[in-house]
Amino acid sequence: MSLLASNSSFYATFKSLGALYAFIFFGLFLDSYIIVNLTENAQLFANISMLTGFAITFWQVNSRVREQMIYAVLIAIVGEYLFSIVLGMYTYRLGNVPHYVPPGHALVYVGVLYFSKASSIIKNRKKIEKFFTIFIIIYATAFLVFTNDVFGFVMTAATLLILRNKPRERLFYLTMYITVAYLEIIGTNYLCWKWPSTAWGVFDFLPSFNPPSGISFFYFGLDLGTLWLYKKRHKIAWLRMKNIRKIRFNNSISSN
Repeated sequence: MSLLASNSSFYATFKSLGALYAFIFFGLFLDSYIIVNLTENAQLFANISMLTGFAITFWQVNSRVREQMIYAVLIAIVGEYLFSIVLGMYTYRLGNVPHYVPPGHALVYVGVLYFSKASSIIKNRKKIEKFFTIFIIIYATAFLVFTNDVFGFVMTAATLLILRNKPRERLFYLTMYITVAYLEIIGTNYLCWKWPSTAWGVFDFLPSFNPPSGISFFYFGLDLGTLWLYKKRHKIAWLRMKNIRKIRFNNSISSN
């Protein structure tokens, strides 16, 4: 059964986000403090796991998504070295950028993309968006109240404000927010990386938690950059796909 054409929301979620979340849990476990206590090659095992998962996914998706995966990896390499090594926004366990991280960004992008494009999910888009929005507000507010995560709350508020005027992209980015929140909680609890107590460890007026709740705000740059590079490479095809998507989106709104 095709994931995108499936009439079951449960099946579409299980095949996209379910598989992605399970892989994140397992892949980051290989670089966790638990495995570090057993072997010095923890990060090597995580790298091998990620490259295997990336290769399998790359083989299964269509040529358009493959190209976007490559762009995502390239942008992630630049972004990771800029934000982690140069700006010190967060720090990985060994003070480096693990090889599994850039392709990991690409897998997150693909998992969220396929979930948000599945026909069964699109049919229930309004309900899912409402549920995700309520969840995100509660999540960020809880982090603010119980952990003084001002930085994360500000980024969450900025994300929701921007998405108010982005109806076609809203489901994708709400899903990305929740996915990144899950990834960050797993990664920081495994001690794969850590965030400072203030934004960038510099801005004292923006206290932060480890991890900050709304850090997906910075992931959106990768998503936008990936689409921008693809659009520049395929202007005619992108315009055609955009018109088709607009028609489908309008039909979904009228049917709801």
